[in-house]
Amino acid sequence: MAEGRTFKRCSCRDDDGKPLGQQCPKLRRPGGGWSYRHGIWNYQIELPPTPDGKRRGPLRRGGFDSQDAAEAELGRVRDLLALADPRAPATRTQIADLIKRTLAETDALPNVETVRRKVKTGQHLTQEITVEQWLAEFLNRKRKIEETTRRSYEGHIRLYLTPYLGRLRLEQLKVSDIALMFEQIEEFNDSIAERRADSDPQVRESVKYRRPISVTTMHNIRATLRHALNMAMRQDRLIDFNPAAVLEMPAKTRPRPVVWTEDRVRAWQQDYRNYRETEKQRRGGRRVDPIDAYTSVPRPSPVMVWTPAHTRRFLQEAKAHRLFALYRLIALRGLRRGEACGLRWKEVDLDGHALTVNWQLVQLAWQVHEGTPKTDASVRTIALDTDTARVLRTHRQQQLQERLGMGEAWTDTEFVFTQPDGSRLHPQHVSDQFLWLAYLAGLPPIRLHDLRHGAASLMLAAGVEMKVVQETLGHTSSAFTADTYTSVYPQVATAAAEKTAALLFGEADQAEPGKVISLRS
Repeated sequence: MAEGRTFKRCSCRDDDGKPLGQQCPKLRRPGGGWSYRHGIWNYQIELPPTPDGKRRGPLRRGGFDSQDAAEAELGRVRDLLALADPRAPATRTQIADLIKRTLAETDALPNVETVRRKVKTGQHLTQEITVEQWLAEFLNRKRKIEETTRRSYEGHIRLYLTPYLGRLRLEQLKVSDIALMFEQIEEFNDSIAERRADSDPQVRESVKYRRPISVTTMHNIRATLRHALNMAMRQDRLIDFNPAAVLEMPAKTRPRPVVWTEDRVRAWQQDYRNYRETEKQRRGGRRVDPIDAYTSVPRPSPVMVWTPAHTRRFLQEAKAHRLFALYRLIALRGLRRGEACGLRWKEVDLDGHALTVNWQLVQLAWQVHEGTPKTDASVRTIALDTDTARVLRTHRQQQLQERLGMGEAWTDTEFVFTQPDGSRLHPQHVSDQFLWLAYLAGLPPIRLHDLRHGAASLMLAAGVEMKVVQETLGHTSSAFTADTYTSVYPQVATAAAEKTAALLFGEADQAEPGKVISLRS
């Protein structure tokens, strides 16, 4: 049993309803060989004992189409167990623990070469090193550097990298995790910019000594993280890929929203296919996380906007999701993520087709805090169209059904959008679900915050005045709205050109081709 074996089993049952498993007579042909058509292939192998010396159950895996496939994976298990020196039973135990944990988390075996490197360098195979722990070790090793460089590293780690990324396991750090950190830094910058543009001197005074994080500083933060991860990859071999090295950073100037035109979508789709294939080869055929790939492929601009057709397709995909009403509010009315998560039913007037933004849920690193909106202008009343009001009514009924189903376990928070047990949402959960729905809809990627940009563009395309757009989004000035949050759809530019031509060449005064109009009375 130590070498393992392969076998077939099926789901057939006897007359008493008990599963036959490996005893089903259909599994064998009359000559004694395995049936080609009945049952599925499995393997089984004994694993080393647990750290306290107790015998653990054998590893069983099934679902293979052929005996060769089952034998191939069984062979990889044997290869992993053979990496440990027979005189080092503790290492064999760690490998067994690693096999069990990796299968549970990824449904795949650990990479043999990665485990071989770790065994060779004496690393603990199952110890979960967090990003915070590694950054502390990184600083401890950087002894022979200038004091100014050390202070720069310490500042980046203390103010940004540890709060945003520190809790994550080092080996599981992804490009999307680092990208989210910089998105949150950009939201902080937006708050400062809005307050500085406020007409109220007290609001401007509140940010007098608060400086936005410059693009250069963000590049330096990324450089610190990249350097630390390179050390983890090359010196200690704790990771085999540096996500900070491939992250696309924003340009030195403030990025303007760019629309996903058909040509841009086709180019991105080709890059996406190439990226997944390259990653699959780099990982030795192992599965590539689709969402990580979806968010990692470079885009024409850090700020992308869907066309109306894209937004319509997304809402159709999200219609069956329990947070559909939330995404519709952001897509049509431009609520911020925290404002949507912090909305309470007492602030929604379904009969009057309006809602009031008074609160928001703020995510700082992973902690969530309830607070007031970003600026005084953000406290606002927003009109709702008839369909959105109807969607909110339906959402209200669904929430009441969830409350009845939970009974006394229901947590009454009075939020419009909650977890199934009534507790408040985590804003990151909303963003994660958004990316997944956009991916399922087959759409090019945007950030959840970019739905807000799209809402502004949709309003402008519909002919809504800039002042109304500004008040709906909760900005302190229409100039800030025009400069930052609006992108121009092609049809808007075409309509502007037609209006300009009509102003000069109205129907009554339009000159016929080749005819000269006299300017004299």
